[in-house]
Amino acid sequence: MNLMKHRSPAVATTPVDRLASEIFGPSFSRFFSTFPEITWEHTPRVNIMERADDFLLELEVPGFTKDQLTVELNGNTLTVRGEQSSEHTEGEKGRWTRREFSRSSFERSFVLPKSVVADQIKADQTDGVLKLTLPKAEPSTPQTRTIQIG
Repeated sequence: MNLMKHRSPAVATTPVDRLASEIFGPSFSRFFSTFPEITWEHTPRVNIMERADDFLLELEVPGFTKDQLTVELNGNTLTVRGEQSSEHTEGEKGRWTRREFSRSSFERSFVLPKSVVADQIKADQTDGVLKLTLPKAEPSTPQTRTIQIG
């Protein structure tokens, strides 16, 4: 199974932010960015296992409910998306003195091999892990027959 890389939307950064990302990795500039109001994307880690009858694809999606996740198959490209937002409020009446919003989203795409039976893909989410079972088609065995020579 090949992993198809997905690029995040362009984010405006300063040369210092880009340099810090190159040296310390992309998560470093998130904490010290000159643009703290930008919502950062979450990219789940993935485990892929090939078994005799299927492939098992596991995505780490802690905090996401199954209603916040979408799995789509377009041709031979499987795309998993997640989006969540939460609102933390204090008090019901009166004027806001502080209000915080948070948002997290991701998208991962995978190019599936032709041996996957698309209409039998199953998904299950348990304990922050989305598991996708991708069944393989039965291998075709060549039929042997004797042809009479006339």
